[in-house]
Amino acid sequence: MSAVQIRKFRGEDDETVKELFTLGMSEHVPSAFVHILKQPPTQMVLMCLFCALLTSSKSFLLPILAITLLLAAARQSVVYMFNRYIDTSLRKDLDSISATYLTGKDSCFWVAECDGRVVGCVSCLPSEDASGCLELKRMSVSRSHRGRGIAKALCRTVVEFTRDRGFAAVILYTSVVQTDAQKLYEHVGFEKVREFVVPELFARITNFTLFEYRLDLQGERKRE
Repeated sequence: MSAVQIRKFRGEDDETVKELFTLGMSEHVPSAFVHILKQPPTQMVLMCLFCALLTSSKSFLLPILAITLLLAAARQSVVYMFNRYIDTSLRKDLDSISATYLTGKDSCFWVAECDGRVVGCVSCLPSEDASGCLELKRMSVSRSHRGRGIAKALCRTVVEFTRDRGFAAVILYTSVVQTDAQKLYEHVGFEKVREFVVPELFARITNFTLFEYRLDLQGERKRE
């Protein structure tokens, strides 16, 4: 098994990092769609629509077609929501990684490299919402290299950086559908401290929840 090296971002990593992030976020579209289907309001709307059309048309074909079209529209809405988040992230910082993360002493961007190929990334910078904390951001690992401890190593790189800079804690945000990420963060030592629904209308209707996790470094030192 080839060794994995974690190093600071370089300019030539730019396109690979963007691709890693984009593919990683896009993977959550199916699970987000399933999450929507499990919501009671969604099931109620589908059932009421089916029954109303069945009663009025006296045929199974029309309600089945209508439900199929509605589900297709819902899935496209999920795709749009994720694509919008990806585009916003690219404009906000991933189109200018060096300027955003590598010019200040309290921010950084790392990649995980294996056999000369970038297979993972993570970053951190001072939190806008939690004073005295760094925020872990843009965590992503290539599907082909998961299960090798790369994500844990990237998390711990951020933790060590945060400790060295004298910050009180690391915080991060993840979504209800990113269950593997939640398990990873909890294994590393993060604790869920807050839940809130994304403010966009579609997200509120479908109860698309975000979780805030926090790793208090004093508490982490005690566990160690």
